[in-house]
Amino acid sequence: MFANGCFDILHAGHVRYLQGARGEGDALLVGVNADSGVRGLKGPGRPVLQERARALLVAALCVVDYVIIFPESNVERLLTELHPDVHAKGTDYTAETVPEKATAERLGVRVAIVGDAKNHSTRELLQTVRKALHD
Repeated sequence: MFANGCFDILHAGHVRYLQGARGEGDALLVGVNADSGVRGLKGPGRPVLQERARALLVAALCVVDYVIIFPESNVERLLTELHPDVHAKGTDYTAETVPEKATAERLGVRVAIVGDAKNHSTRELLQTVRKALHD
C-alpha cells in the first residue's frame, strides 16, 4: 500500500487520508514530497515545515509503517520501483485525474480514492493563522 503528499502542517484531512489508505492493505508506505517539490507545487513560502520534520510527523502516525522522502514532482518512479498493490490518492482526485494513472495501469497497481471529502486545506489553515496574527 502506497500513499503520498506534501503533509505541510499535518491536519485532520491528512490523517483521514492516511487512515483510508491503510484500510486498503496490511502495510502503508508514505512518500513525502521533498522541500523542492513542495515549493514547486505550492509556491513561495512553502513548505512551512522542512521535509525531515514532515516525514517525522507522518511516521509518528500509528497507521504509517514506512516513510520515504522523494524529490520528483510525481511518484511515477516510486511506483515503478516499489510496485505496490495499491496506490491511494485523496478525494481531491478521481480515478481519471490521478497524475500517475497511466503508470499505475501499466504496472497493474490498483488506484484507490480514500479519505474524507476535501474540505481541509493547509493553505486555508495558514490563511486563518495569518489573519488571527494580524487582527
